[in-house]
Amino acid sequence: MEALLTPEFWIAVGQIIMIDILLGGDNAVVIALACRKLPPPQRVKGILWGTAGAIALRVVLIFFALQLLAIPFLKVAGALLLVWIGVKLLLPEDDDSHGNIEGSDRLWGAVKTVIVADLVMSVDNVIAIAGAAENAGGEHTMPLVIFGLLVSIPIIVWGSQLVLGLMDRFPVIITLGAMLLGWIAGSMVLSDPALVNAEVLPQLPKLVVSDTLKYAAGIGGALLVLLLGKGIAARRRARG
Repeated sequence: MEALLTPEFWIAVGQIIMIDILLGGDNAVVIALACRKLPPPQRVKGILWGTAGAIALRVVLIFFALQLLAIPFLKVAGALLLVWIGVKLLLPEDDDSHGNIEGSDRLWGAVKTVIVADLVMSVDNVIAIAGAAENAGGEHTMPLVIFGLLVSIPIIVWGSQLVLGLMDRFPVIITLGAMLLGWIAGSMVLSDPALVNAEVLPQLPKLVVSDTLKYAAGIGGALLVLLLGKGIAARRRARG
C-alpha cells in the first residue's frame, strides 16, 4: 500500500492518463460513429458497453505486453516504436482514419464495432502505457495500469472533444505529449534486461544505470522525437 503513495506511482498515473488522452482521443470519434445509427435511448448503453469492453480488452493486451517486455532487446524495440509514435503525433494527418467506421442500428453490433475498432487502434496506446508503467517499477504495475485507465475513461468518453479542441487551440500540448513518449522510450531502453541484467546474455557489456543517466536518456529521447518530428514535417511542407 505504501508504494501506491509514492511520487513515482502518481507520476506514472499522470503519464498514463496523458498517453490515453493523446493516443486514445480518437476513441470518442469512433464511439460516436459506431453508435450514430442507434435509437437515442440505446446510445448511452452502446457508449458504456463499448467503452467497457474496449478497456477490458486493453487491460488484457497491456498485461501480455508487460510480460513480453522481459524478453531481451524487446524494450529497445518498444522504445523505437514509441519514438516513431511520438514523431507521428507531430506530423499532419494526410487522411481521415475514421472513414471506414460503419455505424450499426443494433446495440450489440455497435458495441462490437467499438471494441474491434479500439483493438485495431490501440497498439500504440498499449505499448506506450506498458512502457510508462514499467518505468514506474515495483510490484504494482498492473494496478497502476488499471487505475490509470479507469481514471482515463470519463476523460475519453465525455471529455475527448474538449481535449481535442484544446489541442487544436494549443498545439504545444501535442508537442509535449510527443516528447513525453520520447522520454518514456529513452527510459525504457535503460531497463532492457539485455543491457542491465548480468544474468541475461552475460557476454554483452552492461550499463550502470544512475539517476543522471536516466534523466539524460529521457531528455535525449524527448529531443529525438521533437527533432525528427519537426524535421520530417518541415521536409514534407517543402515538398508540398
